Amino acid sequence: MFKGNCAQCHAINDVVVGPALAGIAKRRPISWLIPWIKNSSKVVASGDEYAVKLYNQYGKQQMPSFQLSDAEITSIISYVTAEEGKIAGPPGGATGIAPKDGAETPGTADAGASSSTIDLLLIILVVVLIVMVVTLVIIANIMKDVLRGRKDLDGRDVEQIEQRFDFAKIYRSPIVRGLAVGLFVLVVLYESVQGVMAIGLTQGYQPTQPIAFSHKLHAGEHQINCAYCHTSVYKSKSANIPSANICMNCHSQIKTESPEIKKIYRAIERKQPIQWVRIHNLPDLAYFNHSQHTQVGGIECQTCHGPIENMEVVYQYSALTMGWCINCHRETPLNTKGNGYYNNLVKLHGTANGAAPFTVSSNGGTECSKCHY
Repeated sequence: MFKGNCAQCHAINDVVVGPALAGIAKRRPISWLIPWIKNSSKVVASGDEYAVKLYNQYGKQQMPSFQLSDAEITSIISYVTAEEGKIAGPPGGATGIAPKDGAETPGTADAGASSSTIDLLLIILVVVLIVMVVTLVIIANIMKDVLRGRKDLDGRDVEQIEQRFDFAKIYRSPIVRGLAVGLFVLVVLYESVQGVMAIGLTQGYQPTQPIAFSHKLHAGEHQINCAYCHTSVYKSKSANIPSANICMNCHSQIKTESPEIKKIYRAIERKQPIQWVRIHNLPDLAYFNHSQHTQVGGIECQTCHGPIENMEVVYQYSALTMGWCINCHRETPLNTKGNGYYNNLVKLHGTANGAAPFTVSSNGGTECSKCHY
């Protein structure tokens, strides 16, 4: 909960956009922190001395409101208290040290060395084979020259030695011509079918966006949780496009002189939404619910969207076809532990199918009406 709601602007022991949170439970009582986190602007507007001082100290940067319960806020404060004083290393393995640009971790270095060794062996093998073929051709020619010098050869031996490979004869063969025509027809037919099947598919689509937003920088390097910007991804049918005010939570203070950030300022001044170009777009005839997959199913964003944290410019990673979805439903097992609703279904499934996993398809996930109604 801390990473999903707080870590974008706060660290426990360091000042980021907002103050460091270490010692927060000592500075303010929980009875003050709960209303502050739920609606800080209301606390500031009430004239609370500490709230106004904090608001002014950090450039009048308004902290967004959070729809969290009292228990959830208390849990976050408990986590902060437990983590106080700890030195948290950056991501990058067991040592907590991220490799520098261009550097490799031991695992990647070993994998790279193994791959290089295999490539070298293949190259050596190819060279040896070429040398052997050339050697055999040379030996064959030498033997022919030796045989030509002999005078005790009959006509059939001479004919065998002087035999030449006739490519024209092979080309004129009806069988070869038939195979060539058949292969050509199959290639044309295959490409035609593939072209027809690809109509409406946009896998690999990578449009230029009005603002050069980098997921690699935000979700990868800074590890901003997806739900911070796409706020409805765990609770709604659609993963919303972030509004400009979410960008301003950080960029009212960070990189304010950047030409790309100034585009956000202009959109806000003109009271116009940023015209982002949609990338992932399912046809209207197919029903899809984000929260059902992310919240209920526990599916990670990368399962469908690919390595989004490594993309400078986002593109459509998966095919998002009907067959692609059905295969996922057939292969993905349902997490039924602790959910009494599935007890009888899992029991019946086990009786009928033995050790086969209870997948989404086993629960009716490939029925037409699940997505088309």
